[in-house]
Amino acid sequence: MSAEVAGTDWRGLDRRSLAASAVLSFTIVAPAVLVLVRIASANDWGVTPTVLACAGAGVLIVLGTLVYDLLRLRTTSWRLTGERLELRSGVAVRQHRSIPRERVRSVDLKADPVRRALGLAVVKVGTGEQAGGEHAELTLDPLTRQEAEDLRHALLLRAPATGAAGAAEHERPALAVLDWSWLRYAPLTVWSFIGAALVLGAAYKPLDALGLDEGLAESAWKWVTGDPWRAVPLILAVNVLAGAAGAAAVFATSWGRYRLEREPGRLRLSRGLLTTRSMTLEERRLRGVELAEPLLLRLGGGARVKVVTTGLRKREEKEADDVSVLTPPMPLAGALELAGQVSGSALPARLHGRPKAALHRRLRLGVVETVVLAGVAGLLDLWWLPAWIWLLPLVNLPIALLYARAEYRALGHALGERHLVSRQGVAARRTVALERRGIIGWRIKESYFQRRLGLITLTATTAAGPGHYDVPDLDGSAGLDLAARTVPGLLDEFLTKQ
Repeated sequence: MSAEVAGTDWRGLDRRSLAASAVLSFTIVAPAVLVLVRIASANDWGVTPTVLACAGAGVLIVLGTLVYDLLRLRTTSWRLTGERLELRSGVAVRQHRSIPRERVRSVDLKADPVRRALGLAVVKVGTGEQAGGEHAELTLDPLTRQEAEDLRHALLLRAPATGAAGAAEHERPALAVLDWSWLRYAPLTVWSFIGAALVLGAAYKPLDALGLDEGLAESAWKWVTGDPWRAVPLILAVNVLAGAAGAAAVFATSWGRYRLEREPGRLRLSRGLLTTRSMTLEERRLRGVELAEPLLLRLGGGARVKVVTTGLRKREEKEADDVSVLTPPMPLAGALELAGQVSGSALPARLHGRPKAALHRRLRLGVVETVVLAGVAGLLDLWWLPAWIWLLPLVNLPIALLYARAEYRALGHALGERHLVSRQGVAARRTVALERRGIIGWRIKESYFQRRLGLITLTATTAAGPGHYDVPDLDGSAGLDLAARTVPGLLDEFLTKQ
């Protein structure tokens, strides 16, 4: 394809998709065979009928998959002209969709192990429009790896690329590459403690339906109730170890071969040990960065970097990954340094705190929460529940007050030359550095209790990320002054009227 990527001729998808579909169809064949074996054993079919039934089902599934994929390949074509990327597709319902080249905001390349072995990749071209629906993204599944790379260059660099250009990408200095010592941060998530239990719970019903349970659950329950002092700690320990091992495996497969590099005017992220992914972001559309520090990761001294940008395609329903995440869990110092490199200026070392009124508000909320809990306990006590129900509000009060203080100490903000920085959160701390030029408006909110304490919540509206970022519980006059200095002139008319 190379320099001839743009033209008037319609192109088809790669025929090696048939081989990929045949291999991937075995993910359907395997559970179908298990179900048939279960049915056969329950009805005494015998060995020969069981084998024939399983073989017949497998052949039908593979053939059905191949027939559908062949029809899809014969009815799908695409072309890239000087103005548009066009796609014709549809087996039952024909569609002709197109995206103007100047509106292309992202080109993502993805290849699972099967497609990668065949030299193929799935290309998703997006405009970043939140309300565009299916017309905001075109998917070419699959192209050859070289075709995918050339198309990415043609759309994002506005010029065709050659294989040499694609090979030269990895010669550029990288902003960040994977350090396998970061694997120690992988288990620092709540899923490490509950993930194994959730997987076991989800797998129980299918195993029971296949007859593979065979009374194991009943035997396990008898063992736990018979010797709980040894069984419960052992189960908890195994659950944590299994969860940590699973988290490490997910980290390795998701972030293996991680590399973040800067192309002319763009950032390119590539990662994936089994399924490879490549995402390109235009720097002119960046509006800031976010430092994400969930509680366990923060206690371990780690953080992740996210981008605040316009034109980033939305995460699909079947995707578990947040498309705005720029790094795996990594040391906090490295995350701060990388955030400064991406945003163009270092995040301030110190942030301004909040007035004591913000602490008083949170302490009062903690007391109110405890009073409500005590009222609920009183109602439950009328129904002759155990007396220990009153321990709940007694235990909750110190926890709520400590949490309120921690939440107050987490609040912070700063105004830099280019960014408005805001930090908040305890269980999930977020530090957002939002470019001042990306702020298009302000929302000023004050609840009844905030008004009594002279506090306001300042919300910066922007076209990037979720569309708004809060700076909560500022002193009223100081908050208005911060908004006026962040974007000079935006609030002048309103401040004059006051």
